[in-house]
Formats: sequence, structure tokens, C-alpha cells
Amino acid sequence: MASAAEQLASNLNFATFAKAEDLKKRLWFTLGALLVYRLGTHIPLPGLNPAAYAQAFQNQSGGILGLFNMFSGGAVQRMAIFALGIMPYISASIIVQLMTSVVPALENLKKEGEQGRKIINQYTRYGTVLLGALQAYGIAIGLEHGNGVVLDPGWFFRLSTVVTLLGGTMFLMWLGEQVTSRGIGNGISLIIFAGIAAGLPTALAGTLELGRTGALSTGLILAVLVVAVLVIGLIVFVERAQRRLLIQYPKRQVGTRMFQGDTSHLPLKLNTSGVIPAIFASSLLLLPATVAGLGNNTALPTWVTSIVAALGHGQPIYMVLYGALIAFFAFFYTALVFNPKDTADNLKKHGGFIPGIRPGERTAEYIDYVLTRITVIGAIYLVFVCILPEILVSQTGIPLSLGGTSLLIVVSVTLDTVAQIQGHLIAQQYEGLIKKSKLRGGKRGR
Repeated sequence: MASAAEQLASNLNFATFAKAEDLKKRLWFTLGALLVYRLGTHIPLPGLNPAAYAQAFQNQSGGILGLFNMFSGGAVQRMAIFALGIMPYISASIIVQLMTSVVPALENLKKEGEQGRKIINQYTRYGTVLLGALQAYGIAIGLEHGNGVVLDPGWFFRLSTVVTLLGGTMFLMWLGEQVTSRGIGNGISLIIFAGIAAGLPTALAGTLELGRTGALSTGLILAVLVVAVLVIGLIVFVERAQRRLLIQYPKRQVGTRMFQGDTSHLPLKLNTSGVIPAIFASSLLLLPATVAGLGNNTALPTWVTSIVAALGHGQPIYMVLYGALIAFFAFFYTALVFNPKDTADNLKKHGGFIPGIRPGERTAEYIDYVLTRITVIGAIYLVFVCILPEILVSQTGIPLSLGGTSLLIVVSVTLDTVAQIQGHLIAQQYEGLIKKSKLRGGKRGR
């Protein structure tokens, strides 16, 4: 089966793509949805003084606001209706998924299949509304404390800001779900990808401008670009790397004929969790700054402001916590998406076994052992890819869009989307081959 799929993939060409009408519809829908998202990042929030806000953002763009801005596709810099982005949904997803491992009722829902998954998704939406409302209110309070940023401060401005920003987040959540079901790729990941990718040309131009003005040396810029290229190469290599476990199927007899036992492979990705740990870790580290914005910064206790400052982007404590959270979520999310016991039971049900390993519980233990070992490597890779460029960003002052997290998201989402496009093309070509064989069989019957 693997060789047949590889043969089909090697035969893919533009003619195959031209015939894939369903794929083209999905691609156009995805592009249209991302275009709507990009338009929304340019619609400003009402009631602001653009000049005063631009000045305030410029003073804080090197810190947590810059990280917010990167994930929102520049919407924070313009304080657009999509300024909250999709981060409240991701934070709610983290909380709900953590609770499914702790709360027995949620754990039982998870085991109920599609119906239970729908209920859990509904809880995630409720959590998104709650977190989004809190974060939007924090942004409204923070804007009012700016020097002349808000034209008419008061409860009307706060309420309109909460409604607008929360509505933008809920719309993006719905849009991401539509892209996942009717488009190509994971909708939420593609929205984040579109925001970061839109900022890459500006980030590169800003870096070159720093070199032109003498703020950065030419050698340092070249070194940063070389590191970025090497990191991209490492991401491509690791994201495609697999540990294949040999699976054998016994001989079987059908009537009087004996069929030879088949062999296949169980592919275990080196980085099973993908880009999720980096997104989860970043979104959690954004929460303290949001909570701090719920009140007047000048009225906050000294120890609170010290904690918020220590968790600022590029700070040592931020880097340590960021790396620790990435490693934690690499194991946590891998455990969520891959269950060795279920895999072992499915193999046993279909007569498959790993040579030298007893089917059933021993097979589950062996798969878990191998998966844990490769997840250690995957977690180290994620931490390295995300932390090393972040150190360069904090030390050199280059734009955040050239950091490790942004490169990981852009490259990983691109690889995943291309793989899904190839999967649709292979399915299209496979269906064409089946139709041809049926036609030939019908002609012979005549």
C-alpha cells in the first residue's frame, strides 16, 4: 500500500490538479476566508485617537505588545476589531483539555466519540467567551490609561470595546472551524499562519533598514538570516521525520488458497504534537500581562509589576518558563492525540503484531516506550527551535516575526497544508484509476 501511494504521489502533475474540482473549491474557500481575516485586521476600533495610540504602541512594541501583534497579524498595532485574535480560543482549549485529564465527567465525555467531542467543543466556546471578555476589558482599561488614546473614556467605551473585540474573536473562531471543514488545513493554525506570514516582509524590510541606518552590522544581519535558514531546514527535516515500527500480519487461508502474510509500518512522528506546544506556551505567557491590564498599572503592588516585568518578552525568566511549557505541552498533547493502548487493540483486532512483542498489553507498553523516547527528542527540538532565535531577537532587536516561534508556525503549517493538498490529489488520481478499471472491465464483459 505504501509503495502504491508513493507511486501515485510521484505521478501527480498539473493535469491532476486541473481535474481536482473539489480541491480547487476548497483552496478558493480557504483563500477567501484568509482574505476576510486580513481585511478585518485593518478595521480600527471605534473611539480611539490614531496618532496617540500609534505613539503609545511604538513605545511598547518591543515587549508583550509586540508578541500580541505578531500573533494577531498586525491587528494590535492598528487596534483593529481582530486585535484579540484567536488566542482566547487557544487558551480556552488548553484549559478544557487539561480538565479532561482531571475531571472524570469530561474524561467520560471524551470517550463517547463524536457526540462527546461536540459537547467538549461547546465548553471550549463558552470558555472562549469568558476569557475573551476578560481580555477585551483589560485592553479597554489599558487604552483608557493611555495618554489621550481614548477620545471619550467611560463605560460606554469599555462596553463597546468588549463587544467589538469579543465579536471579532468569536468570528475568527467560527471562520477557523469553517476552513477546517470546508477548506484545506487546520483553520485555526492557518489564521495564525496568515497573520505571521503577513508580517514577515515588513520584518525583513525593518531588519534591512536597521542595517542601512547602522543600528545593526551587516555581518550580524547575515548571521541572523543564516540562522533563520538553518532553523527552517531543521524544522522541515524533523517535521517529516518518522520512527516506523514494523507490523506483520500472519498468513491466512481463503478457501483452498493460502495467502502470504503482509507487512506494513506504524509511523510515529518525531514531533507528534506539531506546532501546538509553541502556540499553547505563548498564549499562556500572554495571560499575566492581560490580567495586569485589568487595573491601573500605577495602582498595582510593586511585586505584581515586578512579576509582569520579569515575564516580559526576552527576559530570562520568560525564556525558562517558555522552554518548560513547550516541553510540557509536547508530552501532554502527544498523550492526547495518540493512545498506545487503542493502537495496540486495533492491531490485535486485525491480526497485526510487532515482531518479538506479544500482542495486547505488551505491544501497548512497547509503543508507549518508543513514543516517549522520540517525544523527548521532539521536545528538545521544539525548545531549541523556539528559544535560540528568541535569544537572537532579544539581543539584537530584530523584529519578532523572524523569531523561532513564528518560523516554526509558518513552516509547520505550510508543510501540513501541502501534505493535505497532496492527499486530495492522490485521492483524486486513485478515484480516476478505479473508474478507468471499471470501464475497462465493463467493455470486456460486453
